[in-house]
Amino acid sequence: MRFNKILALSSLLLAAVTAQAETGVTANTITLGQSAAFSGPAKELGKGMHDGAQAYFDQVNASGGVYGRKIILKTLDDGYEPERAAANTKQFIEQDEVLALFGYVGTPTSNASIPAVSKAKLPFFAPFTGAQSLREPFNRNIFNIRASYFAETEKIVQQITTLSLKRIAVFYQNDAYGKAGLEGVTRALKKRGIEVAGLGTVERNSVDVSDAVAKIRASKPQTVIMVSAYNSSAAFIKAMIAAGSPPSFWNISFVGSQQLVTALGKDASGVQIAQVMPAPWDETHAIVKEYRKYYLQDGKKQWDYVSMEGFIAAKVFVEGLRRAGSNLSRDSLIRALETISHYDAGGYFITFNPSSHNGSEFVDLTMVAKSGRFLH
Repeated sequence: MRFNKILALSSLLLAAVTAQAETGVTANTITLGQSAAFSGPAKELGKGMHDGAQAYFDQVNASGGVYGRKIILKTLDDGYEPERAAANTKQFIEQDEVLALFGYVGTPTSNASIPAVSKAKLPFFAPFTGAQSLREPFNRNIFNIRASYFAETEKIVQQITTLSLKRIAVFYQNDAYGKAGLEGVTRALKKRGIEVAGLGTVERNSVDVSDAVAKIRASKPQTVIMVSAYNSSAAFIKAMIAAGSPPSFWNISFVGSQQLVTALGKDASGVQIAQVMPAPWDETHAIVKEYRKYYLQDGKKQWDYVSMEGFIAAKVFVEGLRRAGSNLSRDSLIRALETISHYDAGGYFITFNPSSHNGSEFVDLTMVAKSGRFLH
């Protein structure tokens, strides 16, 4: 009898030690890592993703956390540079020992981090990118909650060609992100027997668009599809308008919609942008009401698509934590996330399964009105 009691007590102690030893998990905390641009020309994207997520996590923590554990989101600035993102990822994994990586911003930065993610086998959740490299080939560690750039560019090209516009140029960032978007555009055009009319590039974290403007103007496009961040995109649009007889302009979601409008000022009127999240002012969606309520409570004053995405990402992630149960680990979290099927986050639906971690294909098209508001 005494031996059985000792054996039972030993088993309980072993279980407790094992639970405490799980990476990124203690009896009271769950630690995540986020590398994003918090400085430089793309800093508002990193700030938006972080602030939206933090607003949701703060509410969860105020209500007692998940199984009594508070969520801690650690951040490191990568300035939207892949080498810094890779170093940050190494620190999160080897020094901070986080449970998961969350809300990375950008294609080149995410791509640079994936080798370490795959080696450590930790979840890489909700990167702010629609690149195929984060979708194909399938990687068990990566979970996407936004539509792909292929889906965005397909919908943009579909709309443009409906308007009988066939001279379509592409302005893109000269890196993995820009090339991913360009691939989506050329793929969609090829389906319709159309070739790209002209190409112009800009370097990452640069606003030197003079060469791109000259090349694209020479192609005499009716419209330009843009695959860059908000500062370089604004510089390009302003330069094209100043040169006279500008075409129409389309952007994919990564641009940072509100940030682009702010940078453009009066020149924003008529600019069109694909969106992969619900409009943050459309309270017909329950998730938008929830976001606006908690975001204001967190001291923020301006709603936008980027923080909306961070908020939704946090909500879906917390659903995964709850499904994983109190015995939380990297592997149990991955398995729990894979059970999320037709999950209604409040009018925005997510589906994962063991063979696909691409949670949504939702794409909306918006246009900026003279007032600066988004029409959709």
